[in-house]
Amino acid sequence: MLSTVMDDVCAFSDALAKKIGRQKYNIWFKNSTKIALDGDYFTIGVPNHFMARWIEEHFSSHINDALRETLGPDKKITFKVDSGLSSRQKKSTLSTDRVEERNNDKYSFSRPKKTKVQQRSLKLSLDTFVVGRSNELAYNAAKAVACEKNCPFNPLFIHGGYGVGKTHLMQGICNSVSRNRPEVNWLYLSAEDFANQFILALKTRKLDAFRHRLRQTDLLAIDDIHFLSNKPSTQQEFLHTFNSIDLAGKQVVLVSDAHPKMIEKLSEKLINRFVSGMVVKVDSPDFKTRQKICRQFALANKYSIPENVINYVAENITANVRELEGAIIKLVAFSSLQNHKITLSLAKEILAEHLIRTDPIVHSSDIESAVCRYFEATITDLHSSKKNKTVSLARHFSMYIARKHTNMSSPEVGRFMGGKNHATVLLACKKIEEAIKTNKSFNWISPEGNRTEKARSILKQLETNIAE
Repeated sequence: MLSTVMDDVCAFSDALAKKIGRQKYNIWFKNSTKIALDGDYFTIGVPNHFMARWIEEHFSSHINDALRETLGPDKKITFKVDSGLSSRQKKSTLSTDRVEERNNDKYSFSRPKKTKVQQRSLKLSLDTFVVGRSNELAYNAAKAVACEKNCPFNPLFIHGGYGVGKTHLMQGICNSVSRNRPEVNWLYLSAEDFANQFILALKTRKLDAFRHRLRQTDLLAIDDIHFLSNKPSTQQEFLHTFNSIDLAGKQVVLVSDAHPKMIEKLSEKLINRFVSGMVVKVDSPDFKTRQKICRQFALANKYSIPENVINYVAENITANVRELEGAIIKLVAFSSLQNHKITLSLAKEILAEHLIRTDPIVHSSDIESAVCRYFEATITDLHSSKKNKTVSLARHFSMYIARKHTNMSSPEVGRFMGGKNHATVLLACKKIEEAIKTNKSFNWISPEGNRTEKARSILKQLETNIAE
């Protein structure tokens, strides 16, 4: 019987490790928990309440899936604080140190040449960045940060939609600094890596080492800073890190999908720090810029693409750089596999489905503009966490119309609307859908006073405004 229980525990552990990755399993489960099976209950012993909350918040779905796969749907999960595990956790510090060293490979960290450590270059550079009207200001700001020792743009906060070149600019800054100013210590990582490293430092009681590693840098570059939304403890830690670097006269560069004021549940202190520097938006590329991007991508990969095909792709794919490059790769792949020469007629045939899938009926920016005009709200209001009747109603209609008239998924709509959770989008769409079915009356406050309209009338007017 004992061997059967042990076999079940081992099977569950193996299944969980496969789902979350062996490295995460070793950090959060192998050396820190005690798993036991008692009847219908599967108990996970943890050294403290913090560990219990963290594991439950981040791994509960994986745990339940692994449990169903190995032991069936009838078992139930419980967490138990076992103080005896604290000493076990201390004994595993040495192995955790090695795990942390391996984790450091997830991001690039440069040191001065005197350390004789080879610097790791990143993939993208400013030399390969295609400059146009939509990104010229951001590019010039990036060049200033890369070239000037005491740049006035601190922090440099770059924001914009997906695939418009934000990460390209950030990596370009780091590579340029590494090449032209090798004495500069720079650190490039994502906000998710920052959060994970912070939690790991807390868990292993190495917070001082974590802080020293980040705060000694001359240039700190953080990608996807909006990831810190709704993480107050991590935001507080980043604020202290930011202040330390800034007070030392060093540079911070940040990238986000949204303007600082549009990131939901971001602390006021961080917002104030972010907007105190240079906040610049990168828009979707215009036609001429898209042409340049296509030409450069084809040249860099030694693709032979006729000019009329490049013009066709640039004219019909307007969303972002990734869509442009994806269309060219698809066209070249088909040409190579079928041994057909790339022509305009072939491009129209091969990319027809691609264009239907990528080109929305309307653009999300058009939806926001129409909704804001109708409800007399601002785009900042829509992206904020405000919950008054007017803003909430405008936000709900924006989300509903975006799901109805674009190819954006619920998570994509949520991120576009200031980092909202996809569940928020689903709930908003459900409310508006039910209101339209019953033609519910809505009332809200406008600058002219109270307004009341039926749901179908509101939707019809909004769709008319968007079409115009």
